[in-house]
Amino acid sequence: MPVRVRCWVRRRVEAASARGDSGMTAIEFVLLTPVLFFMIFATVQFALYFFADHVAQAAAQAGARKARATAHDQPGGWRGEAQDVVDSYIRQLGPQLVLSPDVRMLQPEQDTVGVEITARIPTVFPGLDLTVHARSAGPVERFVEEGEN
Repeated sequence: MPVRVRCWVRRRVEAASARGDSGMTAIEFVLLTPVLFFMIFATVQFALYFFADHVAQAAAQAGARKARATAHDQPGGWRGEAQDVVDSYIRQLGPQLVLSPDVRMLQPEQDTVGVEITARIPTVFPGLDLTVHARSAGPVERFVEEGEN
């Protein structure tokens, strides 16, 4: 092959290989960007869910603590006090995170009282409906003086 033809072929091959890779960066960007955004939003949703779960659990535990302490002295009044404590915890820790909480006082069974909370949480994905559920119960505190049963 003459030198002239060889140079021409070499230039054509180099130009073709340079042109073949020129659009790959744009294609990779278009394909990987949605995956990256999904991973970021999934991480945010994961954090929202677990923080809301911790807020609901803390509120249930605080309400149950109040119910345990007051159920013996006030047979019916402990429900209102426990509800106030639960509402206060939710207002302080996550009013925009624990949405429309459904708070139920657990019926006393064998000197046991408790609180159960079910609530929705905000989502970053449209159409996704997540709820958290927390329950805390324990025995009613009863102080007995020395010598009593």
